[in-house]
Amino acid sequence: MRYKLTIEYDGTDILGWQRQLDGPSVQEYLETVLEKLSGQHSEIAAAGRTDAGVHALGQVAHMDFDTAMEDWKIREAFNANLRELGAKISVVSVESVSDDFHARFSAKGRGYIYRIFNRRAASVLLENRVWWVPVELDVEKMRQGAQYLLGNHDFTSFRAAACQAKSPIKTLDKLDIEKIGDEIVFTVEARSFLHHQVRNMVGTLKMVGDGHLKPEDVKTILEAKDRSAAGVNAPACGLYLAKVMY
Repeated sequence: MRYKLTIEYDGTDILGWQRQLDGPSVQEYLETVLEKLSGQHSEIAAAGRTDAGVHALGQVAHMDFDTAMEDWKIREAFNANLRELGAKISVVSVESVSDDFHARFSAKGRGYIYRIFNRRAASVLLENRVWWVPVELDVEKMRQGAQYLLGNHDFTSFRAAACQAKSPIKTLDKLDIEKIGDEIVFTVEARSFLHHQVRNMVGTLKMVGDGHLKPEDVKTILEAKDRSAAGVNAPACGLYLAKVMY
């Protein structure tokens, strides 16, 4: 049977979703548990890869597992074994799905949040959970700059050099920026994203907020179709894969 898994994880000490040769990954932990439960190695496919240091609130994956266990018992078995392995990963839910469900290809959209902690003093409680920016940021100017990124565009200026996407053209459906106490939270949604697209957009908008760029510079950067024209790549620790829409 095929199962859909909704997964939460702390990416701080994990080298992203995909299996790596030089350290632990979310995929490796989950497949290790599945092999223990099923007695055979099977691949677990995710809705999207996340980089080292990136967190997830609602990553989605699917697996094929021949068992008579109820969905909730599979969840409990996974979480018990993940705790034994010391993995900061939690399977939030397990659902039986049809055989044609695919975590990646069935997805209609993905949502990320990015958290900036904007206070002069760092937060010891949020270390590795936010991007600490001690200089005051102008949120309204950042919102003005963000408007140029909405819609269908060539996002080459915000694309990582190692990006494997066939086309740099994406449609950005949502880019909201909200001030919540000492945090500035970006909510970003699209059908799919280029590698580092969210982090590069946030890094550029941060530079609008601190005065290094003007809001209208974002339009110029977008039209340049040149990664060197854009701002810094925001650190991975502030990024969360929040949800996948089906």
